[in-house]
Amino acid sequence: GLCLITQILTGLFLAMHYTSDISTAFSSVTHICRDVNYGWLIRNMHANGASFFFICIYMHIARGLYYGSYLYKETWNIGV
Repeated sequence: GLCLITQILTGLFLAMHYTSDISTAFSSVTHICRDVNYGWLIRNMHANGASFFFICIYMHIARGLYYGSYLYKETWNIGV
């Protein structure tokens, strides 16, 4: 949960300064890294947090496969 909240917050902070125009997109990324207070840290937290988030998801799926929870009807009924 904490990882997802961190991703959402850093993504919002990055979106406040990013422009998607084709001629200014790279300039906005350099602006975030150089001119925004702790922009380099927010960008690194967002990039590394995404990798960590996917590792956590894969570990969660692997745990379910290892313990065989896909065999229990209750597990499938929760998602319905």
